Amino acid sequence: MSEIIIRPNVGFDVLPYKEGLEKIDFDRECKFDEVLMVNHTCYGPIYPFEELFSEMESRQCDFWGVTAHMEMTPNPFTGTGRLPYHINTNFLAVRAPLLRSPPFRKYWGAIKGADTYEAAIQEHETRFTDHFTELGYVSDTYLDCRKYGTHYPAILDIDETMVDRNPLLKRRAFFHDPRFLEHYAADLPRAIDVMRRTSDYDESMIWRNVVRSAELRNLNTNASLTSILPDVRMKQDATLPDYGRVAVCAHVYYTDMLEELLQLADTIPVEYDFIATTETEEKKAFIEKAIAGRKNVGKVIVRVVEKNRGRDMSSLFITCRDLFMDDRYDLVCRLHTKKSPQVAAGRANMFKRHMFENLLNSRGYTTNVLDMFHDNPWIGVGVPPLVHIGYPTMGHVWFANREKAELFKIGLDLNINFDTDTPVGAFGTMFWFRPRALRKLFSHPWSWEDFNPEPHHVDGGLAHVLERLICYVAQDAGYTTQQIINSRLAGWNFGMLEYKLQKISAALPNADFTGQYNFLDHWRRTGYRIDSPHPAPAEHAVIEMGILPPAPPPPTVSQSLEVLILSAKRSIAHRYPWALKLLLSLRRNIG
Repeated sequence: MSEIIIRPNVGFDVLPYKEGLEKIDFDRECKFDEVLMVNHTCYGPIYPFEELFSEMESRQCDFWGVTAHMEMTPNPFTGTGRLPYHINTNFLAVRAPLLRSPPFRKYWGAIKGADTYEAAIQEHETRFTDHFTELGYVSDTYLDCRKYGTHYPAILDIDETMVDRNPLLKRRAFFHDPRFLEHYAADLPRAIDVMRRTSDYDESMIWRNVVRSAELRNLNTNASLTSILPDVRMKQDATLPDYGRVAVCAHVYYTDMLEELLQLADTIPVEYDFIATTETEEKKAFIEKAIAGRKNVGKVIVRVVEKNRGRDMSSLFITCRDLFMDDRYDLVCRLHTKKSPQVAAGRANMFKRHMFENLLNSRGYTTNVLDMFHDNPWIGVGVPPLVHIGYPTMGHVWFANREKAELFKIGLDLNINFDTDTPVGAFGTMFWFRPRALRKLFSHPWSWEDFNPEPHHVDGGLAHVLERLICYVAQDAGYTTQQIINSRLAGWNFGMLEYKLQKISAALPNADFTGQYNFLDHWRRTGYRIDSPHPAPAEHAVIEMGILPPAPPPPTVSQSLEVLILSAKRSIAHRYPWALKLLLSLRRNIG
Protein backbone atom coordinates (compact mmCIF):
# COMPACT_ATOMS: atom_id res chain seq x y z
CA MET A 1 0.00 0.00 0.00
CA SER A 2 1.28 3.48 -0.81
CA GLU A 3 -0.27 6.89 -0.34
CA ILE A 4 1.08 10.40 -0.52
CA ILE A 5 -0.49 12.99 1.78
CA ILE A 6 -0.34 16.54 0.45
CA ARG A 7 -0.47 19.02 3.30
CA PRO A 8 0.60 22.60 4.15
CA ASN A 9 4.28 22.92 4.98
CA VAL A 10 3.79 23.70 8.66
CA GLY A 11 4.91 22.05 11.87
CA PHE A 12 8.37 21.07 10.62
CA ASP A 13 8.70 17.27 10.66
CA VAL A 14 6.70 16.79 13.87
CA LEU A 15 3.19 17.45 12.57
CA PRO A 16 3.73 15.39 9.38
CA TYR A 17 4.83 12.45 11.57
CA LYS A 18 1.69 12.92 13.66
CA GLU A 19 -0.60 13.07 10.64
CA GLY A 20 0.98 9.96 9.15
CA LEU A 21 0.52 8.02 12.37
CA GLU A 22 -3.08 9.18 12.62
CA LYS A 23 -3.62 8.11 9.02
CA ILE A 24 -2.79 4.49 9.94
CA ASP A 25 -4.64 4.92 13.25
CA PHE A 26 -1.50 3.96 15.16
CA ASP A 27 -1.67 0.51 13.52
CA ARG A 28 -4.91 -0.41 15.22
CA GLU A 29 -5.40 -3.14 12.59
CA CYS A 30 -1.96 -4.65 13.30
CA LYS A 31 -0.66 -4.37 9.74
CA PHE A 32 2.91 -3.33 10.50
CA ASP A 33 5.86 -4.76 12.37
CA GLU A 34 7.67 -1.44 12.32
CA VAL A 35 6.99 2.14 11.25
CA LEU A 36 9.73 4.50 10.08
CA MET A 37 9.55 8.25 10.60
CA VAL A 38 12.10 9.81 8.25
CA ASN A 39 12.55 13.44 7.20
CA HIS A 40 14.49 15.18 4.44
CA THR A 41 17.40 16.48 6.52
CA CYS A 42 19.89 13.81 5.41
CA TYR A 43 21.39 12.45 2.21
CA GLY A 44 21.46 8.73 1.71
CA PRO A 45 21.64 5.89 1.80
CA ILE A 46 25.37 6.56 1.56
CA TYR A 47 25.83 2.89 2.40
CA PRO A 48 23.19 0.22 1.69
CA PHE A 49 20.19 0.26 4.00
CA GLU A 50 20.49 -3.51 3.95
CA GLU A 51 23.45 -3.16 6.34
CA LEU A 52 21.39 -0.95 8.67
CA PHE A 53 18.24 -3.08 8.76
CA SER A 54 20.12 -6.36 8.96
CA GLU A 55 22.00 -5.16 12.03
CA MET A 56 19.00 -3.60 13.74
CA GLU A 57 16.86 -6.69 13.14
CA SER A 58 19.17 -8.51 15.55
CA ARG A 59 18.76 -5.86 18.27
CA GLN A 60 16.13 -6.27 20.96
CA CYS A 61 14.45 -2.88 21.38
CA ASP A 62 11.13 -1.07 21.06
CA PHE A 63 12.37 1.90 19.00
CA TRP A 64 15.65 2.79 17.37
CA GLY A 65 17.49 5.31 15.23
CA VAL A 66 20.80 5.76 13.46
CA THR A 67 22.46 8.39 15.67
CA ALA A 68 21.81 10.11 18.99
CA HIS A 69 22.53 13.34 20.82
CA MET A 70 24.23 13.11 24.20
CA GLU A 71 22.89 14.47 27.49
CA MET A 72 23.90 18.05 28.32
CA THR A 73 23.75 20.11 31.50
CA PRO A 74 22.45 22.76 31.54
CA ASN A 75 19.92 22.48 28.75
CA PRO A 76 21.25 24.91 26.09
CA PHE A 77 17.72 25.90 25.10
CA THR A 78 16.66 26.97 28.59
CA GLY A 79 19.93 27.56 30.41
CA THR A 80 18.68 25.37 33.28
CA GLY A 81 18.12 21.69 34.02
CA ARG A 82 19.39 19.12 31.57
CA LEU A 83 18.96 18.19 27.95
CA PRO A 84 18.35 14.43 27.99
CA TYR A 85 20.08 11.90 25.80
CA HIS A 86 17.89 11.44 22.72
CA ILE A 87 17.81 9.67 19.39
CA ASN A 88 17.98 12.03 16.42
CA THR A 89 14.47 11.90 14.98
CA ASN A 90 15.48 12.45 11.36
CA PHE A 91 15.31 8.63 11.19
CA LEU A 92 13.26 6.89 13.85
CA ALA A 93 11.88 3.35 13.77
CA VAL A 94 9.06 2.34 16.12
CA ARG A 95 8.17 -1.32 16.57
CA ALA A 96 4.70 -2.74 17.02
CA PRO A 97 4.54 -2.99 20.84
CA LEU A 98 5.19 0.72 21.24
CA LEU A 99 3.36 1.76 18.07
CA ARG A 100 0.06 0.22 19.21
CA SER A 101 0.34 1.24 22.88
CA PRO A 102 -1.94 3.78 24.60
CA PRO A 103 1.05 5.85 25.85
CA PHE A 104 2.26 6.28 22.26
CA ARG A 105 -1.16 7.47 21.10
CA LYS A 106 -1.40 9.78 24.12
CA TYR A 107 2.06 11.27 23.41
CA TRP A 108 1.15 12.21 19.87
CA GLY A 109 -2.27 13.46 20.91
CA ALA A 110 -0.54 16.10 23.04
CA ILE A 111 1.64 17.32 20.15
CA LYS A 112 0.37 20.71 18.95
CA GLY A 113 3.09 21.74 16.52
CA ALA A 114 5.64 24.53 16.79
CA ASP A 115 6.29 27.76 14.91
CA THR A 116 10.08 27.74 15.18
CA TYR A 117 12.83 25.21 14.57
CA GLU A 118 14.04 25.41 18.17
CA ALA A 119 10.54 24.98 19.58
CA ALA A 120 9.93 21.96 17.34
CA ILE A 121 13.09 20.31 18.67
CA GLN A 122 12.01 20.90 22.26
CA GLU A 123 8.47 19.68 21.66
CA HIS A 124 9.45 16.32 20.19
CA GLU A 125 13.04 15.36 19.41
CA THR A 126 14.58 16.10 22.79
CA ARG A 127 11.58 14.54 24.66
CA PHE A 128 10.72 11.37 22.77
CA THR A 129 13.54 9.07 23.86
CA ASP A 130 13.56 10.14 27.51
CA HIS A 131 9.76 10.00 27.78
CA PHE A 132 9.39 6.43 26.55
CA THR A 133 12.53 5.21 28.30
CA GLU A 134 11.02 6.34 31.60
CA LEU A 135 7.91 4.32 30.72
CA GLY A 136 10.07 1.21 30.40
CA TYR A 137 10.51 0.99 26.65
CA VAL A 138 13.96 0.13 25.29
CA SER A 139 15.80 2.20 22.65
CA ASP A 140 18.93 1.63 20.60
CA THR A 141 21.00 3.26 17.83
CA TYR A 142 22.81 1.78 14.87
CA LEU A 143 25.99 3.70 15.75
CA ASP A 144 27.32 3.75 19.31
CA CYS A 145 27.34 7.53 19.57
CA ARG A 146 28.82 7.57 23.08
CA LYS A 147 32.19 6.51 21.71
CA TYR A 148 32.81 9.66 19.66
CA GLY A 149 33.28 12.03 22.57
CA THR A 150 31.05 14.87 21.33
CA HIS A 151 27.44 15.64 22.09
CA TYR A 152 26.23 15.69 18.47
CA PRO A 153 28.15 13.07 16.46
CA ALA A 154 25.89 13.29 13.38
CA ILE A 155 27.46 16.70 12.65
CA LEU A 156 30.41 17.19 14.99
CA ASP A 157 31.90 13.77 14.14
CA ILE A 158 30.44 13.59 10.68
CA ASP A 159 33.69 12.22 9.23
CA GLU A 160 34.12 9.50 11.87
CA THR A 161 30.51 8.39 11.45
CA MET A 162 31.22 8.01 7.73
CA VAL A 163 34.21 5.83 8.59
CA ASP A 164 31.75 3.71 10.61
CA ARG A 165 29.46 3.52 7.53
CA ASN A 166 26.74 5.86 8.70
CA PRO A 167 24.14 5.61 5.91
CA LEU A 168 22.94 9.17 6.53
CA LEU A 169 24.85 12.39 5.82
CA LYS A 170 23.40 15.47 7.50
CA ARG A 171 22.39 18.24 5.08
CA ARG A 172 22.85 20.88 7.77
CA ALA A 173 26.60 20.33 7.77
CA PHE A 174 26.69 21.81 4.27
CA PHE A 175 24.73 25.02 4.88
CA HIS A 176 25.01 25.71 8.63
CA ASP A 177 26.85 28.77 9.92
CA PRO A 178 30.58 27.95 9.52
CA ARG A 179 31.30 29.49 12.92
CA PHE A 180 29.62 26.51 14.56
CA LEU A 181 31.54 23.93 12.51
CA GLU A 182 34.79 25.82 13.07
CA HIS A 183 34.19 25.93 16.81
CA TYR A 184 34.13 22.13 16.97
CA ALA A 185 36.44 21.45 14.01
CA ALA A 186 33.67 19.42 12.35
CA ASP A 187 35.36 17.99 9.26
CA LEU A 188 32.80 17.78 6.47
CA PRO A 189 35.49 17.74 3.72
CA ARG A 190 36.95 14.56 5.21
CA ALA A 191 33.48 13.02 5.42
CA ILE A 192 33.01 13.72 1.72
CA ASP A 193 36.41 12.16 0.95
CA VAL A 194 35.51 9.03 2.94
CA MET A 195 32.21 8.80 1.09
CA ARG A 196 33.96 9.08 -2.29
CA ARG A 197 36.41 6.32 -1.42
CA THR A 198 34.01 3.84 0.16
CA SER A 199 30.55 4.43 -1.32
CA ASP A 200 28.92 4.34 -4.75
CA TYR A 201 26.33 6.96 -3.76
CA ASP A 202 25.56 9.38 -6.59
CA GLU A 203 27.26 12.49 -5.25
CA SER A 204 25.59 14.76 -7.79
CA MET A 205 22.31 14.34 -5.87
CA ILE A 206 23.92 16.11 -2.91
CA TRP A 207 25.14 19.11 -4.83
CA ARG A 208 22.05 19.53 -7.01
CA ASN A 209 19.97 19.60 -3.85
CA VAL A 210 22.07 21.66 -1.46
CA VAL A 211 22.49 24.61 -3.85
CA ARG A 212 18.73 25.09 -3.71
CA SER A 213 18.90 26.44 -0.16
CA ALA A 214 22.49 27.11 0.91
CA GLU A 215 24.25 30.44 0.90
CA LEU A 216 27.24 30.00 -1.39
CA ARG A 217 29.83 31.39 1.01
CA ASN A 218 28.69 29.02 3.76
CA LEU A 219 28.56 26.07 1.37
CA ASN A 220 31.97 26.76 -0.12
CA THR A 221 33.45 27.15 3.36
CA ASN A 222 31.88 24.10 5.00
CA ALA A 223 32.46 21.73 2.09
CA SER A 224 35.84 23.25 1.16
CA LEU A 225 34.92 23.94 -2.45
CA THR A 226 38.40 25.24 -3.19
CA SER A 227 40.86 23.23 -5.26
CA ILE A 228 44.61 23.78 -4.99
CA LEU A 229 45.82 22.38 -8.29
CA PRO A 230 49.44 21.44 -9.14
CA ASP A 231 51.24 22.12 -12.39
CA VAL A 232 51.36 18.44 -13.28
CA ARG A 233 48.30 16.43 -14.14
CA MET A 234 47.01 14.52 -11.12
CA LYS A 235 45.61 11.72 -13.30
CA GLN A 236 48.93 11.10 -15.03
CA ASP A 237 48.19 7.51 -16.04
CA ALA A 238 44.78 8.26 -17.55
CA THR A 239 44.20 9.20 -21.16
CA LEU A 240 42.49 12.51 -21.81
CA PRO A 241 38.71 12.02 -21.76
CA ASP A 242 36.26 13.76 -24.05
CA TYR A 243 35.89 17.19 -22.48
CA GLY A 244 33.25 18.20 -25.01
CA ARG A 245 33.59 21.36 -27.06
CA VAL A 246 35.91 23.84 -25.35
CA ALA A 247 36.28 27.55 -26.13
CA VAL A 248 38.25 30.56 -24.99
CA CYS A 249 36.19 33.75 -25.11
CA ALA A 250 38.32 36.88 -24.71
CA HIS A 251 37.63 40.59 -24.83
CA VAL A 252 40.71 42.26 -26.32
CA TYR A 253 40.91 45.99 -25.69
CA TYR A 254 44.68 46.17 -25.15
CA THR A 255 46.15 44.42 -28.18
CA ASP A 256 49.64 44.52 -26.66
CA MET A 257 48.37 41.88 -24.19
CA LEU A 258 47.01 39.53 -26.85
CA GLU A 259 50.13 37.37 -27.00
CA GLU A 260 49.94 36.90 -23.23
CA LEU A 261 46.36 35.66 -23.57
CA LEU A 262 47.31 33.32 -26.41
CA GLN A 263 50.16 31.83 -24.38
CA LEU A 264 47.68 31.12 -21.59
CA ALA A 265 45.32 29.48 -24.06
CA ASP A 266 48.18 27.35 -25.37
CA THR A 267 48.05 25.42 -22.07
CA ILE A 268 44.69 23.88 -23.07
CA PRO A 269 45.59 20.28 -24.01
CA VAL A 270 42.80 19.77 -26.57
CA GLU A 271 41.41 21.63 -29.55
CA TYR A 272 39.43 24.73 -28.64
CA ASP A 273 37.66 27.54 -30.47
CA PHE A 274 39.00 31.05 -29.96
CA ILE A 275 36.31 33.72 -29.67
CA ALA A 276 37.34 37.36 -29.33
CA THR A 277 35.60 40.71 -29.13
CA THR A 278 37.17 44.12 -29.63
CA GLU A 279 36.02 47.65 -30.43
CA THR A 280 37.56 48.44 -33.87
CA GLU A 281 37.98 46.77 -37.24
CA GLU A 282 41.73 47.43 -37.07
CA LYS A 283 42.04 45.48 -33.84
CA LYS A 284 39.89 42.70 -35.29
CA ALA A 285 42.32 42.30 -38.19
CA PHE A 286 45.26 42.33 -35.77
CA ILE A 287 43.68 39.57 -33.66
CA GLU A 288 42.86 37.38 -36.66
CA LYS A 289 46.44 37.67 -37.94
CA ALA A 290 47.93 36.87 -34.51
CA ILE A 291 45.80 33.78 -34.00
CA ALA A 292 46.38 32.32 -37.46
CA GLY A 293 48.14 28.94 -37.30
CA ARG A 294 48.07 28.78 -33.51
CA LYS A 295 48.37 25.27 -32.05
CA ASN A 296 45.15 23.53 -30.97
CA VAL A 297 42.97 26.38 -32.20
CA GLY A 298 39.90 25.23 -34.09
CA LYS A 299 37.36 27.78 -35.18
CA VAL A 300 38.25 31.48 -34.83
CA ILE A 301 35.48 34.03 -34.26
CA VAL A 302 36.34 37.73 -33.88
CA ARG A 303 33.57 40.29 -33.48
CA VAL A 304 33.52 44.07 -33.17
CA VAL A 305 31.25 45.33 -30.40
CA GLU A 306 28.51 47.75 -31.37
CA LYS A 307 29.30 50.14 -28.55
CA ASN A 308 32.14 50.49 -26.06
CA ARG A 309 29.89 50.42 -23.00
CA GLY A 310 30.20 47.76 -20.32
CA ARG A 311 33.59 46.55 -21.56
CA ASP A 312 34.11 42.80 -21.11
CA MET A 313 30.72 42.18 -19.52
CA SER A 314 28.57 43.68 -22.27
CA SER A 315 30.72 42.04 -24.96
CA LEU A 316 30.10 38.66 -23.33
CA PHE A 317 26.38 38.92 -22.63
CA ILE A 318 25.37 40.94 -25.72
CA THR A 319 27.94 40.48 -28.49
CA CYS A 320 28.49 36.76 -27.78
CA ARG A 321 24.98 35.97 -26.60
CA ASP A 322 24.06 33.74 -29.56
CA LEU A 323 27.19 31.59 -29.14
CA PHE A 324 26.20 30.46 -25.65
CA MET A 325 22.43 30.24 -25.92
CA ASP A 326 22.55 26.73 -27.31
CA ASP A 327 24.67 23.69 -26.45
CA ARG A 328 27.44 24.16 -28.99
CA TYR A 329 30.01 24.62 -26.19
CA ASP A 330 30.40 22.53 -23.06
CA LEU A 331 33.08 24.57 -21.32
CA VAL A 332 34.38 28.11 -21.82
CA CYS A 333 37.25 30.09 -20.33
CA ARG A 334 36.46 33.78 -20.12
CA LEU A 335 39.47 36.15 -20.32
CA HIS A 336 40.13 39.80 -21.05
CA THR A 337 43.12 42.10 -21.33
CA LYS A 338 43.30 43.50 -17.80
CA LYS A 339 45.49 46.46 -16.85
CA SER A 340 43.55 48.29 -14.05
CA PRO A 341 45.20 51.71 -14.64
CA GLN A 342 43.12 53.22 -11.82
CA VAL A 343 45.23 51.49 -9.14
CA ALA A 344 48.95 51.27 -8.41
CA ALA A 345 50.90 49.14 -10.90
CA GLY A 346 51.98 46.57 -8.32
CA ARG A 347 48.45 45.86 -7.22
CA ALA A 348 47.16 45.86 -10.80
CA ASN A 349 49.78 43.34 -11.92
CA MET A 350 49.11 41.14 -8.92
CA PHE A 351 45.37 41.14 -9.65
CA LYS A 352 46.04 40.21 -13.27
CA ARG A 353 48.33 37.33 -12.27
CA HIS A 354 45.73 36.20 -9.72
CA MET A 355 43.29 35.82 -12.61
CA PHE A 356 45.58 34.42 -15.30
CA GLU A 357 47.66 32.03 -13.21
CA ASN A 358 44.67 30.54 -11.39
CA LEU A 359 42.78 29.85 -14.61
CA LEU A 360 45.45 28.68 -17.07
CA ASN A 361 48.76 28.35 -15.26
CA SER A 362 50.43 25.55 -17.22
CA ARG A 363 49.47 22.61 -19.41
CA GLY A 364 49.29 20.28 -16.41
CA TYR A 365 47.33 22.81 -14.34
CA THR A 366 44.83 23.51 -17.10
CA THR A 367 44.37 19.78 -17.71
CA ASN A 368 43.52 19.43 -14.01
CA VAL A 369 40.88 22.15 -14.43
CA LEU A 370 39.35 20.32 -17.39
CA ASP A 371 39.44 17.03 -15.45
CA MET A 372 37.69 18.75 -12.54
CA PHE A 373 34.79 19.86 -14.70
CA HIS A 374 34.65 16.49 -16.48
CA ASP A 375 34.60 14.46 -13.27
CA ASN A 376 32.22 16.78 -11.38
CA PRO A 377 29.28 17.63 -13.64
CA TRP A 378 27.63 19.65 -10.86
CA ILE A 379 30.35 22.33 -11.01
CA GLY A 380 29.07 25.18 -13.18
CA VAL A 381 31.67 27.89 -12.63
CA GLY A 382 35.36 27.88 -11.71
CA VAL A 383 36.77 31.12 -10.27
CA PRO A 384 39.98 32.25 -8.61
CA PRO A 385 39.45 32.85 -4.87
CA LEU A 386 38.56 36.36 -3.76
CA VAL A 387 41.54 38.63 -4.34
CA HIS A 388 42.56 40.23 -1.04
CA ILE A 389 46.27 41.04 -1.22
CA GLY A 390 46.44 44.77 -1.79
CA TYR A 391 42.65 45.12 -1.92
CA PRO A 392 40.17 45.77 0.95
CA THR A 393 37.70 43.18 -0.29
CA MET A 394 37.16 40.85 2.66
CA GLY A 395 33.78 41.52 4.23
CA HIS A 396 33.05 44.51 1.99
CA VAL A 397 33.21 43.28 -1.59
CA TRP A 398 29.56 44.06 -2.26
CA PHE A 399 30.65 47.71 -2.18
CA ALA A 400 27.89 49.73 -3.94
CA ASN A 401 26.46 46.78 -5.86
CA ARG A 402 24.15 44.98 -3.41
CA GLU A 403 21.02 47.07 -4.02
CA LYS A 404 21.07 46.57 -7.79
CA ALA A 405 21.97 42.91 -7.38
CA GLU A 406 18.78 42.48 -5.36
CA LEU A 407 16.77 44.11 -8.15
CA PHE A 408 18.29 41.85 -10.80
CA LYS A 409 17.71 38.85 -8.56
CA ILE A 410 14.01 39.60 -8.90
CA GLY A 411 14.25 40.49 -12.59
CA LEU A 412 16.11 37.29 -13.44
CA ASP A 413 13.85 35.22 -11.16
CA LEU A 414 16.77 33.84 -9.15
CA ASN A 415 15.67 31.51 -6.37
CA ILE A 416 18.77 31.97 -4.22
CA ASN A 417 19.94 33.80 -1.10
CA PHE A 418 22.80 36.26 -1.38
CA ASP A 419 25.62 36.07 1.12
CA THR A 420 25.44 38.95 3.57
CA ASP A 421 29.01 40.23 3.65
CA THR A 422 31.24 38.61 1.04
CA PRO A 423 29.57 37.11 -2.03
CA VAL A 424 31.20 34.32 -3.97
CA GLY A 425 31.92 36.05 -7.26
CA ALA A 426 33.88 36.07 -10.49
CA PHE A 427 35.90 39.04 -9.30
CA GLY A 428 38.03 40.36 -12.13
CA THR A 429 35.41 38.85 -14.51
CA MET A 430 37.65 36.01 -15.64
CA PHE A 431 36.42 32.48 -15.03
CA TRP A 432 35.64 29.04 -16.44
CA PHE A 433 31.95 28.29 -17.01
CA ARG A 434 29.44 25.91 -18.49
CA PRO A 435 27.13 27.96 -20.75
CA ARG A 436 24.14 26.00 -19.41
CA ALA A 437 24.91 27.28 -15.91
CA LEU A 438 24.66 30.92 -17.04
CA ARG A 439 21.75 30.55 -19.46
CA LYS A 440 19.64 33.13 -17.62
CA LEU A 441 22.31 35.79 -18.12
CA PHE A 442 22.65 35.03 -21.81
CA SER A 443 18.90 34.87 -22.43
CA HIS A 444 18.16 38.19 -20.70
CA PRO A 445 17.67 41.04 -23.22
CA TRP A 446 20.49 43.30 -22.05
CA SER A 447 20.93 46.52 -24.01
CA TRP A 448 24.04 48.66 -24.40
CA GLU A 449 22.32 51.51 -22.58
CA ASP A 450 21.99 49.29 -19.50
CA PHE A 451 25.76 49.69 -19.03
CA ASN A 452 27.57 52.81 -17.91
CA PRO A 453 29.15 54.96 -20.63
CA GLU A 454 32.92 55.36 -20.62
CA PRO A 455 34.82 56.28 -18.57
CA HIS A 456 32.28 55.68 -15.77
CA HIS A 457 33.00 51.98 -15.27
CA VAL A 458 32.29 52.20 -11.53
CA ASP A 459 30.75 50.25 -8.67
CA GLY A 460 27.00 50.26 -8.83
CA GLY A 461 27.02 49.96 -12.60
CA LEU A 462 25.66 46.87 -14.33
CA ALA A 463 29.10 45.49 -15.22
CA HIS A 464 30.14 45.32 -11.57
CA VAL A 465 26.77 43.91 -10.54
CA LEU A 466 27.07 41.11 -13.11
CA GLU A 467 30.52 40.34 -11.71
CA ARG A 468 28.78 39.44 -8.46
CA LEU A 469 25.75 37.72 -10.02
CA ILE A 470 27.54 35.09 -12.11
CA CYS A 471 27.99 32.44 -9.41
CA TYR A 472 24.46 32.96 -8.08
CA VAL A 473 22.94 32.52 -11.53
CA ALA A 474 24.84 29.22 -11.74
CA GLN A 475 23.51 28.30 -8.29
CA ASP A 476 19.96 29.03 -9.42
CA ALA A 477 20.55 26.66 -12.36
CA GLY A 478 21.59 23.89 -9.94
CA TYR A 479 25.38 24.22 -10.14
CA THR A 480 28.11 24.80 -7.58
CA THR A 481 31.02 27.21 -7.89
CA GLN A 482 34.53 25.86 -7.36
CA GLN A 483 37.36 28.17 -6.39
CA ILE A 484 40.62 27.18 -8.11
CA ILE A 485 44.14 28.30 -7.25
CA ASN A 486 47.64 27.15 -8.10
CA SER A 487 49.98 25.93 -5.40
CA ARG A 488 52.31 28.95 -5.44
CA LEU A 489 49.53 31.49 -5.08
CA ALA A 490 47.77 29.28 -2.53
CA GLY A 491 50.85 29.40 -0.31
CA TRP A 492 51.17 33.16 -0.63
CA ASN A 493 47.46 33.83 -0.09
CA PHE A 494 47.27 31.52 2.93
CA GLY A 495 50.31 33.16 4.51
CA MET A 496 48.87 36.63 4.01
CA LEU A 497 45.45 35.59 5.32
CA GLU A 498 47.00 34.01 8.41
CA TYR A 499 49.08 37.11 9.04
CA LYS A 500 46.14 39.50 8.69
CA LEU A 501 43.85 37.37 10.85
CA GLN A 502 46.38 36.97 13.66
CA LYS A 503 47.09 40.73 13.69
CA ILE A 504 43.40 41.52 14.06
CA SER A 505 42.96 38.75 16.62
CA ALA A 506 45.91 40.01 18.66
CA ALA A 507 44.15 43.36 19.07
CA LEU A 508 41.05 41.67 20.50
CA PRO A 509 40.25 39.90 23.78
CA ASN A 510 41.53 36.35 23.96
CA ALA A 511 38.58 34.26 22.77
CA ASP A 512 37.67 31.84 20.03
CA PHE A 513 36.63 33.13 16.62
CA THR A 514 32.92 33.36 17.48
CA GLY A 515 33.63 35.28 20.67
CA GLN A 516 35.86 37.76 18.89
CA TYR A 517 33.35 38.16 16.07
CA ASN A 518 30.55 38.89 18.59
CA PHE A 519 32.76 41.47 20.29
CA LEU A 520 33.37 43.30 17.02
CA ASP A 521 29.81 42.92 15.78
CA HIS A 522 28.49 44.52 18.95
CA TRP A 523 30.87 47.44 18.42
CA ARG A 524 29.77 47.79 14.78
CA ARG A 525 26.10 47.83 15.74
CA THR A 526 26.69 50.65 18.21
CA GLY A 527 28.22 52.77 15.45
CA TYR A 528 31.87 52.11 16.39
CA ARG A 529 31.52 54.44 19.36
CA ILE A 530 34.70 54.70 21.39
CA ASP A 531 32.74 55.04 24.64
CA SER A 532 30.42 52.12 23.89
CA PRO A 533 30.72 49.11 26.21
CA HIS A 534 32.02 46.06 24.39
CA PRO A 535 30.98 42.97 26.34
CA ALA A 536 32.34 39.65 25.16
CA PRO A 537 29.13 37.55 24.86
CA ALA A 538 29.17 34.18 26.56
CA GLU A 539 28.44 32.21 23.43
CA HIS A 540 29.44 28.72 24.55
CA ALA A 541 26.23 27.85 26.39
CA VAL A 542 24.18 28.50 23.26
CA ILE A 543 26.54 27.30 20.55
CA GLU A 544 26.47 23.76 21.93
CA MET A 545 23.30 22.97 19.97
CA GLY A 546 24.49 24.82 16.91
CA ILE A 547 22.36 27.87 17.61
CA LEU A 548 24.54 30.94 17.44
CA PRO A 549 24.06 33.85 19.85
CA PRO A 550 21.32 36.34 18.97
CA ALA A 551 22.45 39.47 17.19
CA PRO A 552 22.72 42.66 19.22
CA PRO A 553 19.84 45.15 18.83
CA PRO A 554 19.93 47.23 15.64
CA PRO A 555 21.60 50.65 15.81
CA THR A 556 19.58 53.82 16.30
CA VAL A 557 18.96 56.24 13.43
CA SER A 558 21.68 58.60 14.67
CA GLN A 559 24.15 55.73 15.03
CA SER A 560 23.34 54.56 11.51
CA LEU A 561 23.89 58.09 10.19
CA GLU A 562 27.28 58.26 11.90
CA VAL A 563 28.29 54.94 10.34
CA LEU A 564 27.11 56.15 6.90
CA ILE A 565 29.17 59.33 7.15
CA LEU A 566 32.21 57.39 8.35
CA SER A 567 31.83 54.86 5.52
CA ALA A 568 31.50 57.66 2.97
CA LYS A 569 34.70 59.28 4.23
CA ARG A 570 36.57 55.99 4.06
CA SER A 571 35.26 55.28 0.55
CA ILE A 572 36.34 58.72 -0.69
CA ALA A 573 39.75 58.31 0.93
CA HIS A 574 40.24 54.92 -0.75
CA ARG A 575 38.89 55.72 -4.22
CA TYR A 576 39.69 59.41 -4.57
CA PRO A 577 42.65 60.24 -2.29
CA TRP A 578 43.22 63.47 -4.18
CA ALA A 579 39.72 64.66 -3.21
CA LEU A 580 40.38 63.97 0.46
CA LYS A 581 43.65 65.89 0.31
CA LEU A 582 41.83 68.80 -1.31
CA LEU A 583 39.13 68.83 1.36
CA LEU A 584 41.71 68.71 4.15
CA SER A 585 43.63 71.56 2.53
CA LEU A 586 40.48 73.68 2.26
CA ARG A 587 39.65 72.92 5.88
CA ARG A 588 43.09 74.07 7.03
CA ASN A 589 42.85 77.25 4.95
CA ILE A 590 39.39 78.06 6.28
CA GLY A 591 40.54 77.38 9.82
